[in-house]
Amino acid sequence: MKNTIMRGAGVAGAVTAGLLGLLTAAPAQAANPARTEPATTMVLPEPTGTRPVGTVSLHLVDRSRPDPWVPTEKARELMVSLWYPAEKETGRTAPYMTEAEAAALLEGQKITGIPAEVVSGAKTHAVTGARPAGRKGTLPLVVLSPGFTMSRASLTSLAEELASRGYVVAGIDHVHESYGTSLPGGRLAGCVACKEQEADPWKFGDKAVRGRQADVAFVLDRLLGRRPVWKGAKLVDRSRIGMAGHSLGGASTSWTMLKDARVRAGINMDGAFFVPLPDKGLERPFMLMGAGEVHEPGGKDFTWGRDWARMTGWKRWVTVEGGDHSSFTDYPLLVKQSAREPEITRAYVAAFMDRHLRGRAQPLLDGPSSAFPEVKFWK
Repeated sequence: MKNTIMRGAGVAGAVTAGLLGLLTAAPAQAANPARTEPATTMVLPEPTGTRPVGTVSLHLVDRSRPDPWVPTEKARELMVSLWYPAEKETGRTAPYMTEAEAAALLEGQKITGIPAEVVSGAKTHAVTGARPAGRKGTLPLVVLSPGFTMSRASLTSLAEELASRGYVVAGIDHVHESYGTSLPGGRLAGCVACKEQEADPWKFGDKAVRGRQADVAFVLDRLLGRRPVWKGAKLVDRSRIGMAGHSLGGASTSWTMLKDARVRAGINMDGAFFVPLPDKGLERPFMLMGAGEVHEPGGKDFTWGRDWARMTGWKRWVTVEGGDHSSFTDYPLLVKQSAREPEITRAYVAAFMDRHLRGRAQPLLDGPSSAFPEVKFWK
């Protein structure tokens, strides 16, 4: 049963349908050595909010603990992308990811014939280094944690959407847990954790969830401490922090909330709960968003029913009919520009955060909607 969850839910970063689609979209152009442009132009959807979006990348080093996957590295390195409301929308838009990261992703997924720049060159909408906009202490903060083997870039369209609606968003690359993370000095950190996941998925999951909680706590400390690492940190309302994660990132969200009272509300997008909620439960708002039959009540992932019963605060359990594990990431968008699933993700995550971080009524969360008939409410 447990192995079935690992395979069916794709927690280990199974090959995504979106990236496989690239294989059919680009080979002919990629074979032309004279091309200087990417073989296929991929465009993320325009954010629907009213504000321009800016972005910066941060390299953070936690010298209080070694890397959990490479103990000889005496400090834990993290890469973090911030997306935020900006004063102006003019300027150079950020790359989707580095070419080295894209190459590592394609290699890890065993996809050949696709130039790395096809993925790294996907068009985003956030302007690199744009001046942050907003009043001091007014912007909610949302932390995003990606699935195992995936980078923070896999949640870019969601991050840009939230930022356009007035949120600061912190997407974290948990180094050595993705196929490749670019670090300063031209370094590329590979997926060292993959070996431990293959050896014992559940022992790995427990360790990874606890490690990610420590990563999130450190990022919040560095963003909101006395000497913040980002010049726009003064805009953040420290009393309004939420978290959403995909797959392993979703599994880490509930544990992070239990260990860190700063995180007021959370969402698990299609991730098995490796660390069970304690009997005392979780009192703060939480939403389960799953795909297909795996995460319906009585489905293959028994951890959802177990932990759902221990959630004592506001809660919702929804699934997307016809969706799969990649539905909550950008990958369907990289191939199908009108992909429906990421639109659903953006709408429901934004509604959840608006309700619980801003106190705004959100009928979308109250039951089935004619706008999104694919979404089923279970409890």
